[in-house]
Amino acid sequence: MTDVVALLRAALGDAVVTDPAALEALRSDKSGQRTAAPPLALVAARTVEHVQAALRIAHELRVPVVPRGAGTGLSGGAMAGAGELVISTAAMTRILSIDEADQLAVVEPGVLNGALNRELAPRGLRWAPDPASREISTVGGNIATNAGGLLCAKYGVTREAVRALDVVLADGTLLSTGHRTVKGVTGLDLTALLIGSEGTLGIIVGATLALTPVPAGVVATIGVTFPSVEEAAAAAAAITAARIRPAVMEIIDPVALAAILRHLGMPDRAPGSAHLLVQTDGAAAEQEAADALAIIAAHGGDAAMTTDPEEGERLLAVRRAMHPAMEALGPVLIEDVAVPRSRLAEMFAAIRAIGERYSMPIPTVAHAGDGNLHPNLVYAGDEVPDVVWQAAGEVFEAALALGGTLTGEHGVGTLKRRWLAAELGDEQVALQRRIKEAFDPRGILSPGRAI
Repeated sequence: MTDVVALLRAALGDAVVTDPAALEALRSDKSGQRTAAPPLALVAARTVEHVQAALRIAHELRVPVVPRGAGTGLSGGAMAGAGELVISTAAMTRILSIDEADQLAVVEPGVLNGALNRELAPRGLRWAPDPASREISTVGGNIATNAGGLLCAKYGVTREAVRALDVVLADGTLLSTGHRTVKGVTGLDLTALLIGSEGTLGIIVGATLALTPVPAGVVATIGVTFPSVEEAAAAAAAITAARIRPAVMEIIDPVALAAILRHLGMPDRAPGSAHLLVQTDGAAAEQEAADALAIIAAHGGDAAMTTDPEEGERLLAVRRAMHPAMEALGPVLIEDVAVPRSRLAEMFAAIRAIGERYSMPIPTVAHAGDGNLHPNLVYAGDEVPDVVWQAAGEVFEAALALGGTLTGEHGVGTLKRRWLAAELGDEQVALQRRIKEAFDPRGILSPGRAI
C-alpha cells in the first residue's frame, strides 16, 4: 500500500492527501454510519487528468476506489474504509459554459446546486433538481444518485435534467456520452444508465445539464394543518387525482413537525397535527392554488395561502430543516421509500403501526407529489441496533407490498444491499452485476456498494 501512495504522489503531487484528520473525515457521510477504519489515501482531484491518472494506477494494482463528492449522501455509498482509495471531485467547481439559446449548462461535478442556480438566476434560468441539501450537495453527487428533491413531481428528477456526461472508467479511459440535442436515440442510452449508478460504473467528471426557465408570474404557497398525517396524505392524493401538478407538495408528520419546530425555536401552534405544504407556479399558479384549496377544505384541512416570495421561502425552510432537526436528536437512520401516490396514506399508517409495534416513534416526511417518503429512525450509540434494522426492514416490506420501491432518490449504497433482491429478483441483480463487469472488469469501483 505504501507503493500505491508513492506512485500516486509521483503522478499527482499535492493532489494526494494522507493527513490522518482528512482521512478520518472520509469514514462517514450524511447517513450517520462509519467504516471500521480510515481509507488508504485521498486524491483531491482538480482536473480530469487527475482522475484518469489515479484510476490508471488503481486499476493496474487492483486498488478499490470510492468516488466522492461533498459527502452528503444518505445511503453510505461514499464512506471509505481500510485499503480503499477515495477520489474526490469536490474541488472541480467550474461552470464551463451557459448556453441561453439552447438552455444548457456545462459544468464540472463539484459545482454546488445552490451556487449553480444563483449563477443562472439573472438569466431567468435554473437547473430544476432541488434536493433539500442544495446548498451543500454537488451536481456530480446528484447525478451519481439520481437525486430528486422538492420540485421533482413537476420538473422531474436529475435524470430528466442531464443531456450528456463525461465519465472516467475504471481503467482511466475518458468516455463522453449523450448529446446536446433535445432528441437523441443513437445506440444504447449510456447516459441514463450512468445516472444513478452510485459510482459503480465510472466517475463523473463533467455534465451537460438541461435548464428550464424560471416560472414567470405568481408563485402561490399553501400551508395546511391536518389532524392526522393520513388525512394530509389523502388530500395530497386527491390533489394529484384532480390533475393538479404543484411544483412542491410536501407532508410532515406530527412527530417530525414537532422536532423541526423545536430545532428552529418556533412555537407549535397545533400540537399533534400534520402539515401539508403545496406550492404552485407558472401561468396557471393562481387557479391551481384555488383548486387545491377547495380540495384541502373538502378534506378538513386548515389552510393559509401566500403569494409573497419571502413568506413562501420561510414555509419551505421548515421542510428543508428536517435533516438538521433529526441530527439534533442523535444518530439517525434516514430511510427513503416510495409508493404509488394513491397509497401514501396507507404507507403513513404502516409506518406509524411499525413505530408503535417497536415502541419507536418514526418521524416521517414525504415528497407527496411523487409518493417518496423519508422515515427517520433515531437511535443511541455508535452502531445501528438490530431492533432499528428490524423496524427498517418492515418499512421496506410495507413499501414493496404497496407496489413501491426500496429507494426513491437516496440510492442503495451500503445500507440497503441486503434487501436489493427482494425488489429486483435474483435474475435482475445478476444482470446488473454483469453490466458492471463490462464497465469495471476488475471490480475496483465502489466495491460492496449499490449492486
